[in-house]
Amino acid sequence: MKYVLLYESAPDVASTAPLHFSAHKALWSRYAESGSLLLIGPFSDGSGAMAVFTTREAAEEFARQDPFVAHGVVRGWSIKEWHEALLAEG
Repeated sequence: MKYVLLYESAPDVASTAPLHFSAHKALWSRYAESGSLLLIGPFSDGSGAMAVFTTREAAEEFARQDPFVAHGVVRGWSIKEWHEALLAEG
């Protein structure tokens, strides 16, 4: 099982995200290096972003520490359990 952290962008995300991006990236780099963050990125429509973690605890901790949350770049977040499935061709 994996845990998906979903972010909902604030209306002014285009102007506020660049101000806090380097600190946000430093945080995600630490989680990726530890192996607890597998994927991260924004939705193409600007509505938010998602990140996939190996544990709920890591996802919650990340959101509590994220400068995007602290500085209002993100106006809401949630975590969903995800049962990954892989379809093999053949």
